[in-house]
Amino acid sequence: MNLNKHTKKTLPFFGLIAIFALSIWLVLRIVLAVQVGVGNVSLVDLLGAFAKGLWFDMATLAYFIVPWLLLSILLPNRWRAKAWVNTVRWVMAFLVVFGLIFGAVSEFIFWQEFTTRFNFIAVDYLIYTNEVIGNIRESYPVPLILLVIALFVLALLWFVSRFASFDNAPRTNKNKLILLLAAIVLPILSYQTANVDQMEFSKNAYANELAGNGLFSFSAAARRNELDYDKFYKTIAQDQADVILANNGVTRPPLTKLLNQVEMPEIHALGPFKRRPKNVVLITVESLSADYLGAYGNQENLTPYLDKLAHESLVFDKLFATGTRTVRGLDALSLGTPPIPGQAIVHRPNNEHLATVGEFLEAQGYFSLFIYGGYGVFDNMNNYFRGNDYKVIDRTDFDKSTIQAENVWGVDDESLFNNSIKQFDAVAKTNKPFFAHIMTTSNHRPFTFPEGKIDLPQGKRAGAVKYTDYAIGQLIENAKTKQWFKDTLFIIVADHCSSVAGKTKLPVAKYHIPLFFYAPSLLPAGHYKNIASQIDIVPTVLDILGAKGSQYFFGQSLFSANLPAPRAFISNYQELGYYKHDTLIVLSPKQKAEAFKVDPVTMESTPAAIDEALMNEAIAYYQTANRAYKTGALKEAENLPQQ
Repeated sequence: MNLNKHTKKTLPFFGLIAIFALSIWLVLRIVLAVQVGVGNVSLVDLLGAFAKGLWFDMATLAYFIVPWLLLSILLPNRWRAKAWVNTVRWVMAFLVVFGLIFGAVSEFIFWQEFTTRFNFIAVDYLIYTNEVIGNIRESYPVPLILLVIALFVLALLWFVSRFASFDNAPRTNKNKLILLLAAIVLPILSYQTANVDQMEFSKNAYANELAGNGLFSFSAAARRNELDYDKFYKTIAQDQADVILANNGVTRPPLTKLLNQVEMPEIHALGPFKRRPKNVVLITVESLSADYLGAYGNQENLTPYLDKLAHESLVFDKLFATGTRTVRGLDALSLGTPPIPGQAIVHRPNNEHLATVGEFLEAQGYFSLFIYGGYGVFDNMNNYFRGNDYKVIDRTDFDKSTIQAENVWGVDDESLFNNSIKQFDAVAKTNKPFFAHIMTTSNHRPFTFPEGKIDLPQGKRAGAVKYTDYAIGQLIENAKTKQWFKDTLFIIVADHCSSVAGKTKLPVAKYHIPLFFYAPSLLPAGHYKNIASQIDIVPTVLDILGAKGSQYFFGQSLFSANLPAPRAFISNYQELGYYKHDTLIVLSPKQKAEAFKVDPVTMESTPAAIDEALMNEAIAYYQTANRAYKTGALKEAENLPQQ
């Protein structure tokens, strides 16, 4: 009797798919763990991440396997042993495994940018496929990646076919009933027992993210894209919150009362300014972490112009971004409000005629502009700023002959700034003051820019930072030749840092961004040493200009004589942080609150006992800001007179 050297094992199609899925997810977790590095996760947390990871993988598989169980039930017994059915099975296996590996590669790329599993950002990116897919195509060799994946899957399935074959045995009614029950019960069990919040098993944020499963967290993010503060977070009585905010200088009197004042209140202090500027140019630089600048301690000479400019500017030593994405920075720099959980306000419906700095200034005779180097449809920027009385200009409004270089994300920053100067010149001819908010794009993947400008190559963050610095230098030098320059305040700030990865959920250091006030004819150079928040820039600008309305904002006017104790707000889409007195309060869903002691030098965080008064301050700010948006209180600007 002849025996095969290898006796093939027979497996049901859904069984093989389950093995492949679990194996690919495990390999991805190992790769991501290596990426994080041994020193950033303890052995106990690492083991916990893999144990918890298996739980999430099984919970995801409970959904993923359902279609294949149903197909097994529906396939007639007379077809099960057919050669063509076997071929179809292998083709389907190829497509499924290709999809699983492609998903793993996509998640690996996402991890490089955000050091997290798929979250609401990934969900958000599905809306803007042109920019996102274009960015990926320009940043990575996509055809080569797809070809390598396809060849690998073919080789893998060929190898597996030598040792395993599909089960062709007829399905009895009992078999079909068991499979049907499994298709019903498994997802129900997963839904009832597995929750994305279970990822938070450790104090180490890296370990928590490693424990997750990308498909599972993506689905959870799709459901939680907007989080109702009152439903998910700690609250206090609103009367108590109002008292706490008043004690911290936040009174927010009715907007009509503020704008109808005949005399300017004392709060409109000039601070270190010799005289008030006529115009303000607010430059929001994409992903410019403070630690890229020599002025903040960097030794790589990535920002030679900004480092020079620091000696001529008021430099804010401890400014913190409110979030991790451009839209969150735009919220802070237009609305001056603490971040609300879930989606940024810029991205939400019914966000026109809000109490933005542009709308306030437009009502007081200023020309308000928002100028963006990319397509303003991305992240709803055009609709938001246009709906709040800014004149909106994006790359589609630039003459093609003025663009030196561009990629899917936007035009080069020089071209953006040159087109901005043209707008300022046009407004200056009318003798009308202007407030211009510029949003750059060059310091964003794929990190391309015009050749021959700097001494670093394209395609890397360092080169993009240095090119952006160069472009800002060209803008300032060009502006110096203009008549309006001597009356203009330039504010240079980042939208957020380039990375928020850290051992804690909200690593304070990863929210530290630069802020320069530059107006050599108006403002002596120096340093502002107190902690400040991105949301403080809006009321400060209004006070410097002598415009009405600064008291309406949640932010503090930083040159006020009666400035309360400094504090900052930091967040991701879910955790809300309040940083004050070297302590960080973190509010999370499920009415959870934590406290961390923050080293004022290294900004490293260690768990600490909760200070109830400080926690209530955090709640008061976030609860009230969220309710102000939800109830339409931020829409008082709807009744402002239009110019």
